Amino acid sequence: MRILSGVQPSGALHLGNYFGAVKQFVELQTEGEALYFIADLHAMTSTREPEALARQSRAIALDFLALGLDPARATLFRQSDIAWHTELYWILGSVTPMALLERGHSYKDKTARGLSPDLGLFAYPVLMAADILLYGAERVPVGKDQKQHLEFARDIATKFNMTYVKGYDPQDPMGREKGKPGLLRLPEPVILDSTAVVPGADGQKMSKSYANTIDLFAEDKVLKKQIMGIVTDSTPVEAPKDPATSSLFALLKLFLSPAELAELEGSFRRGGTGYGEYKKQLLAAFHAHFDGARAKRAELAKAPDYVDTVLREGAARARNIAAPIIGAVRAAVGLPSQRAS
Repeated sequence: MRILSGVQPSGALHLGNYFGAVKQFVELQTEGEALYFIADLHAMTSTREPEALARQSRAIALDFLALGLDPARATLFRQSDIAWHTELYWILGSVTPMALLERGHSYKDKTARGLSPDLGLFAYPVLMAADILLYGAERVPVGKDQKQHLEFARDIATKFNMTYVKGYDPQDPMGREKGKPGLLRLPEPVILDSTAVVPGADGQKMSKSYANTIDLFAEDKVLKKQIMGIVTDSTPVEAPKDPATSSLFALLKLFLSPAELAELEGSFRRGGTGYGEYKKQLLAAFHAHFDGARAKRAELAKAPDYVDTVLREGAARARNIAAPIIGAVRAAVGLPSQRAS
């Protein structure tokens, strides 16, 4: 089973990135052929400072390695190190209906919040499809908010296969019964529903765009400020509190065993404990869970040559996997067989 996913280097990794995606990356690296990439091309839709993009791309590599991604088991690489991503992006864009992209929830949400409605943001799902289809990925672990983009990737792959593969039957995409298999494999999303949407400090979905994150590798004083600044309601200390509507409860839930969770829920419903105390519990739980990774990251930061080697070797492995797929695509559409990575 081939597994692929990526994270934008558009800012520091936060709890939402970890529980919504990166935790799955680490777990899945033992279950198949795993490829994980730093999506620096995607980050250009929001990061326009070249020094920041380069710095953050390297920081994400450090984060992945510190959090348990093993380069002996998984392939870690930069998206921009493989030029075939943008080549396939253009090829797929030539068959992608405008109506499909106009349905994009993410595009509508981001432009409604003031982001510039430029081509990069609008055509983001096409590049994401290229990222996935270039490697024939079977499983793609993503956050719940990216599910529609996975559906778009399947739609785009189907449109390409129907256009360029004679005898392709979309009802039989693998060609097991009567048709021919498509050149581009239809991917399946892997979504962990219980942690697919992690609330931020303001109760909205945790996102760098909303400036409501709890950052995994922030300095201690910054981390404490982020957690103690979580927005809560005005329920008095002595009064019962509703765990179902509390983003603080939802964040604590990420770290607790079933027994601990039942105890916490009982505490909320009984009353007698203030939100400040629960925030202290969250801070302690965060440190217990992540301090090992935080120490490992500090050590890795002192070994830049090691990180460069991991990314270079990862890109080489990724090219070897992508080469036959892009070669078949080029032949199908009538482009010269000569390829450059």
